[in-house]
Amino acid sequence: MYINATGFYIPEGRVDNAHFLDVNGLTADWIEQRTGILTRSKAGVGENSDTMGIEAIENALPQLPYDIKDVDLIVAASYSVYDTVGTMAHVAQRHFGINGAKALYCSAACSSFINGMEVVEGYFASGKATKALVICSEHNTYYSHEEDPKSGHLWGDAAVAYFVSKERQSDSDIEVVEIFTEGLGNVGKGPDGVRLRPKEDGITMPDGRDVFIHACRYMVYSLQNVLDAHGLRKEDLRNVICHQANKRIVAQVAHQLDLPMERFLNNIEQLGNTGSASAPLVLAQHRGDFAKDDLAALMVFGGGYSCGAMLVRF
Repeated sequence: MYINATGFYIPEGRVDNAHFLDVNGLTADWIEQRTGILTRSKAGVGENSDTMGIEAIENALPQLPYDIKDVDLIVAASYSVYDTVGTMAHVAQRHFGINGAKALYCSAACSSFINGMEVVEGYFASGKATKALVICSEHNTYYSHEEDPKSGHLWGDAAVAYFVSKERQSDSDIEVVEIFTEGLGNVGKGPDGVRLRPKEDGITMPDGRDVFIHACRYMVYSLQNVLDAHGLRKEDLRNVICHQANKRIVAQVAHQLDLPMERFLNNIEQLGNTGSASAPLVLAQHRGDFAKDDLAALMVFGGGYSCGAMLVRF
C-alpha cells in the first residue's frame, strides 16, 4: 500500500524545563540529561485531540492527489482521546463530509499509529476499502499532571494525518514495504507499565526502568522483523525513527544496532513525548529530505505493552 499525503499539527504553546522546578522539584539540567527534552508542546485553550486532528488533515490536503470524499475508511489511532464515543474518526467524517466511509478507533498506547496502519492493511487485503485516512492525535497534557516527578515533565501534544491507498496514486507516493506489530501484555510490568485512568491519576508511569528496558529491546526486535521479511539489513536504511519517549532510549537503540546517532531522526528535544503521534510526526516533518528509493523505518513501543515497526520506501 502507499502513503499519498501526510499532514501534521503542532500547537504553538511550549513549556520549558525551568517550569518544573517549582512544580515537581526537578531542575532543567536533570530533565535534559535524563530525557533529552528541552521544551514540550502544549495545546492551547479550546484545543483538544479532535481539533488538532482536523488541523493535521487540513495540512495534508494540498498534497492529496484525489478528493478526500473518495476515502472509504477512517481510522483514529491514539490513546489520549477527547471522546471515547464520538471518536476522532467520526468527527473527521462529519467535518469533511466523507459519506459512506467506515469509521473506527483503535488503540495500543504509543504504538497506536502502527497498529492503525496495520488495520488499514487488513481492510485493503480483504477488499473492503481502497483509500484510507489514519489520524493520530495526542493531547497528553489534558491527562498528565505536571507535579508527578516520575512522568509529569515528559508529555507534549501533537497530531498527524496520513492518507493511504491500496494502489499507487502518484509518483510522490511513499510505499509501505512492511508492517509488524505484537502485543506484549505478558512481558515485564505489562498493562501497569504506563497507565491512563482519567478519574484516578491520569497518565502515570509507575516503573520507568521497566519501560526503558523493554522499549529498547522490543523496538530493535520489531525492526529486525520488518527487515528480515525482505532480506534487508539495517545498513540499507537511510534513516531510523524511534518512538520519541526518551532520547536515552534512542541512544540505547542506536548502540544495540551499532548505528550512528546521525541516522536517527528526532523531535523530542523541542516537543517532548507526543505519544503515538511522535514517530509518524518525525517522518512527516522530514518527508522532503528523502530521495527516490531511500528506505526508512519507524519503530514504536507502547505502554501496555506493545511494539511495532513500519518500513517505507520513498
